[in-house]
Amino acid sequence: MCGIGGIIDYDCKENNRGNVESMLRSISYRGPDESGIYLSPMATIGNVRLSIIDISGGQQPLSDLSGRFWIVFNGEIFNYKELRNDLEKKGISFQTKSDTEVLVQLYSTYGKKCLGLLNGQFSFAIWDKQKEELFVARDRVGIRPFFYNLQDGVFSFASEIKALFQLKRISRELSPESLDQVYTFWTTITPNTVFKGIFELPPGHFATFSRSGLKIEKFWDLSFSKPGSTLSFQDSMDHFDELFSDAVRIRLRADVEVAAYLSGGIDSSATVAYIKDIEPGILNTFSIGFDEKDFDESSYQNEAAIYFDTTHKSMTCTSRNISDSFPRVIWHSETPLLRTAPTPMLLLSKLVRENNIKVVVTGEGSDEILAGYDIFKEAKIKRFWASQPDSRYRPLLLKKLYPYLSQMRDVNPKMLRMFYGYKLDEINNPFYSHLLRWNNSNHIKKHFSDNTKQNLKDYSVFSELEKRLPVDFDSWDQLAKSQWLETTVFMSGYLLSSQGDRMAMANSVEGRYPFLDYRVIEFCSSLPSDYKLKGLDEKYLLKRLLKNRIPDSILKRSKQAYRAPIKSVFLSHDTNEYVKEMLSETYFRKANIFDFSSVDGLILRIEKSGTASEIDNMVLSSVISTHLLHHQFIENHNEEYNTGNLRNLKIVNDFQPDKTISEIKH
Repeated sequence: MCGIGGIIDYDCKENNRGNVESMLRSISYRGPDESGIYLSPMATIGNVRLSIIDISGGQQPLSDLSGRFWIVFNGEIFNYKELRNDLEKKGISFQTKSDTEVLVQLYSTYGKKCLGLLNGQFSFAIWDKQKEELFVARDRVGIRPFFYNLQDGVFSFASEIKALFQLKRISRELSPESLDQVYTFWTTITPNTVFKGIFELPPGHFATFSRSGLKIEKFWDLSFSKPGSTLSFQDSMDHFDELFSDAVRIRLRADVEVAAYLSGGIDSSATVAYIKDIEPGILNTFSIGFDEKDFDESSYQNEAAIYFDTTHKSMTCTSRNISDSFPRVIWHSETPLLRTAPTPMLLLSKLVRENNIKVVVTGEGSDEILAGYDIFKEAKIKRFWASQPDSRYRPLLLKKLYPYLSQMRDVNPKMLRMFYGYKLDEINNPFYSHLLRWNNSNHIKKHFSDNTKQNLKDYSVFSELEKRLPVDFDSWDQLAKSQWLETTVFMSGYLLSSQGDRMAMANSVEGRYPFLDYRVIEFCSSLPSDYKLKGLDEKYLLKRLLKNRIPDSILKRSKQAYRAPIKSVFLSHDTNEYVKEMLSETYFRKANIFDFSSVDGLILRIEKSGTASEIDNMVLSSVISTHLLHHQFIENHNEEYNTGNLRNLKIVNDFQPDKTISEIKH
């Protein structure tokens, strides 16, 4: 895993070596082992490397045998050994044992068609010296990031936005429309980011940049339009078992130790069970618990560790831990957050790194591809309720979904109907399954300043998202529609980014996700809906497959969403000074995004009652995180975090015909 950055400037306006060095230093934690820069008259591209495969020989930038194509690469190609064998049969030889060289040789051989051959998580850039053209690509579901700016004919790209902000020509300004998206969907709608002029390459896309400009194309999309699987349930379990086993197997490929997260749920238990089947030896596992019992799952984590006989390490996270680390979380995530949940993941990856481990296998993706989230069951109950909207009993089914929420145990039936009955009859709305969630987060906007309201008066986030729906979306069944929204919006934009890549790579740790192997995703998208959600039994196929392979108590436990405290993090007797500043009237005026009196009134009500609703908590997190984002990036108060150095810097100078390579140690 790595960080990349570069500048393509056909007019050679600046000395871009210094610019790219600055870009790489700002994200050096993504690759603390080695670094390199390729210099040519029009292209300057660089990499900071976290060495995992071919530790001694995989330093970048790297070229194909002809020297025509030069690559910088962030990620892993898990099937690189098979791809290498195929290329060797064509007479292609290799100078390293790295997946990076396989990738550049593959592109040299097949061009853009190579993307269909890759099984991995990646973002990369390849400079074609002969055509004077840049080719970039991002993996199918957006596990690895790729951001860019195109201004005055100069194309700049990087793994993180802060690297682009090292370029003085790029201005820093928050986009009101993008903030509106975040306060609805928890993330921006790709290709937007919260900053004007900064875009992300959408998942499953590639782009070429040449003198003719930038051209972006799609090479993969999540689809539920293919004919459904005709396999029996048993055959479907067998095929899933085969696919998932291979997905885990190739994700264990590394020249360093591979560990795993063990959260106490079905998904992480599944990945650990498969790892132990494939490699029965010692496995290090890691987990995080909470001192507040409503959030804590440590008893299940410990049970799983004993069951699988892993070498287990865990930590207990307090509200103070989260409060202390939250500013750093915003610095790494580069977006407002409606939850504090990414913060414990930052602390967990720190624990992993302190144990000298660079790679962890995790269970993310299972809930999306196998319909594990409560939002899928919630939509099913609401449709059932909508067919008899006056029923006294049908809405009571919703209480079964959230046994871990104390406020749901004794909820007043009238309140239940009032809360969950939002747009109950709009069953033909393409966003039906997500309307309630998005309405809840929309409450944040009630606290907008007059200036923000004015900027957004003619803007509709739903119209923006509707433009991006697949052409055949209306023909899919209801669960498929829900899964598409959850996977392409929430998973890609929030879960794999703010809670995934950014929190792990902040501590130089790579996460690997076997449930997000594209073969597993495509197979699950072809399954009948009731193989995934049978009645209200989520992940039905996976549960049946795991019987007698994971602890029975974990298999049968109620689904509990991963959450972290918010109110106790920001409103306590020993509140952090930065929280006081971010909630001060002075800072509200400075940022001019939210209205001080409105938010202050909410805080006074919370402090008086001693309780905060889920919506109240979202407002707190959103305001504080947005102000921190403004403070760190717009005001540019980032000195605390810009501490990186470039290790073992390799410079490839391609300005002269007699190309020279020099090694510069920092």
